Amino acid sequence: MAATVHPDESRLAEAEFVLSGMTCGSCATRVQRTLNRQDGVADATVNLATEKALVRFDPDTVGPEGLIHAIGKIGYGLAPVTADGDIDAAEGDAALQRMWLRRVLVAWPLGIAVLVLSLWFMDDPWARWGALALTVPVQFWAGWPFLHQAWMRAKVGQANMDTLISMGTLAAFTFSTYQVVFGPVPAEHYFDTAALIIAFLLLGRYFEARAKGQASQALRALLELGAKEARVVDDDGGERMVPVEALRPGDVLRVPPGEKIPVDGEVIDGASAVDESMLTGESVPVDKQVGDTVAGATINANGVLTIRATRVGSDTALAQIVRLVEEAQGFRAPVQRLADRISAVFVPAVLVIALVTLAGWWIVGGDATKGLVAAVAVLIIACPCALGLATPTAIMVGTGRGAAMGTLIKGGEVLERSKRIDTVIFDKTGTLTRGEMALTDVVTADGDELEVLTRAASVEHGSEHPVGQAVVDGARARGSEVAAGRAFLSIVGRGVQATVDGVLVHVGRRTLMGDNGLMSCTELDAAADRLEGEGKTAIFVGWDGRVRGVLAVADTVRDDAPAAVADLQSMGIDVVMITGDNRRTAASIAEQVGISTVLAEVLPGDKADEVRRLQGDGRVVAMVGDGVNDAPALVQADLGIAIGTGTDVAIESSDITLLSGDLHGVATAIRLSRRTFRTIVQNLAWAFGYNIVLIPVAALGLLNPILAGAAMGFSSVSVVTNSLRLYRFGRR
Repeated sequence: MAATVHPDESRLAEAEFVLSGMTCGSCATRVQRTLNRQDGVADATVNLATEKALVRFDPDTVGPEGLIHAIGKIGYGLAPVTADGDIDAAEGDAALQRMWLRRVLVAWPLGIAVLVLSLWFMDDPWARWGALALTVPVQFWAGWPFLHQAWMRAKVGQANMDTLISMGTLAAFTFSTYQVVFGPVPAEHYFDTAALIIAFLLLGRYFEARAKGQASQALRALLELGAKEARVVDDDGGERMVPVEALRPGDVLRVPPGEKIPVDGEVIDGASAVDESMLTGESVPVDKQVGDTVAGATINANGVLTIRATRVGSDTALAQIVRLVEEAQGFRAPVQRLADRISAVFVPAVLVIALVTLAGWWIVGGDATKGLVAAVAVLIIACPCALGLATPTAIMVGTGRGAAMGTLIKGGEVLERSKRIDTVIFDKTGTLTRGEMALTDVVTADGDELEVLTRAASVEHGSEHPVGQAVVDGARARGSEVAAGRAFLSIVGRGVQATVDGVLVHVGRRTLMGDNGLMSCTELDAAADRLEGEGKTAIFVGWDGRVRGVLAVADTVRDDAPAAVADLQSMGIDVVMITGDNRRTAASIAEQVGISTVLAEVLPGDKADEVRRLQGDGRVVAMVGDGVNDAPALVQADLGIAIGTGTDVAIESSDITLLSGDLHGVATAIRLSRRTFRTIVQNLAWAFGYNIVLIPVAALGLLNPILAGAAMGFSSVSVVTNSLRLYRFGRR
């Protein structure tokens, strides 16, 4: 036995590899175990979701070529990540989908043709030979991925679903071929069984590849959010455009209004409001001035900013969010498919039973022919026709019904996780709320609300700030005729002013009023305190030395939010709200929607940590969100649910997407997922029930192959019929 070489930590190198050929959680586990067993490897982690492996190794002991060779020996592909890794991954996803689709398009027409021949023409020699000829390309070309994987597992003494598929279809094909060449006429044939099993399973693999390809686009979509070029300020004050990849910490950059901030940095000149919703999900731009920090991929709203780059490349906030998504995907180990777990024991048992049957009839009974027929009957009754249909038909019907109801469910593992959900976390902004500011209150000192509102809106007419737009829109909705004021001036961090009808009007914070000598009154101060206590933004309006009124704007609660929360609570699910807002605003929104547990002032990068903390307390968590900052939490959660009106990244990072954005869909999606998973379990129990009951009957010679085929067919019909019941979900 060779001694294991332990690598020297000081010499370790780190490399990332792209994997191919993995189909389930056991594949990822096996690849990771094999990598970790290699001499010179300190540790290796395999991420099934991204199909990547991160390996730390001693290059003096083992190199990438050795790792690639080791993984190749167990039937998987391993290749170093290239500079165009994201492009290669996208092309790989598309190629995999095309591969399955080509096989589907061949298997189905040929399988249907074989079925027609088997039902009506098998007494004719041309039909028997025709069925054989048509089944060969289905069995050995379209079904080659199953045969190849089964062979790779067999070489190392393992079995999985591919083993069952290959064994069953080959048994049916081989027996039928023997009957055509050597058997009597008429004789029983099972070419249609072999061809249609493969056709159904190929269709399921194609849809699975599509869903997996869409999910893997999340990281690429995140990276696309960043700016591609930056304006670098030279020593002489001139500007030049350079690729973002060429930037270094310390570079001075200029960002005009409307452009993305290229990298993380510090403002060294200028003042503006920055839209950080791409990273934080919060709708109100944040005022920035000299000394404040800004994040890459956010948008400069209205002023020219000069910033000094502090973090570039993989150190930026955007890159860290990408890393969080990858890590969260790795934390959530894929659920091993139930059929694979059972088949690991079932397949060897069936093979042993078939061999014992043959030997028993041959040696003890002295009838080798009857023993062969009985052994084939065992293999045919054990053929995973119903087993192969149990999961894909339920998933296809369940997800199809969900799509018709505006709910997209991504794959069978989602269904298995959803049945255990006991806690649902809602992001606040854009999920429980509308995600945009609206005018909610107008309080005046002398009762003339229309004059105060009209003058405030005329001042804000020149503002690009969402708070100002909310005042203008609210005034127009209340019948005010808003005309732009003159000599508009924005005072960063305080408010705005303009001349309206010859009067200088100030609109903004308390400090703006005090700086300009406008006196307030106790009534308005108390009203502002009350409004701020309700989580609203209070805006003072004044002219001619006095504060005339207080306006309030807020991100308002969606109409469907309270009922949706109550629906989940009626299912026995705890509901939690998470937000980056202050505790006072968060508590106000939570009270309006009926949520008692609030996680407030949570930084964008910490949302996934909060989900992980609840999971550590034994909770099974679903996360509902719509923003880029929600993506890590969505993939960290046991079930990620994205609002379809949100960002593409949140949608791609989720397990379930509500296309319509209706929050009632959260409870509906969980109910549908649970119902679909229950159907899968029923199907698997039904399929294995046939095997368990009829395998002994076949082994005793009491079940000939034709009856075995009939029983198998009835099992398949039962499974499909049970799955079709899901179409009635949600209908009265």
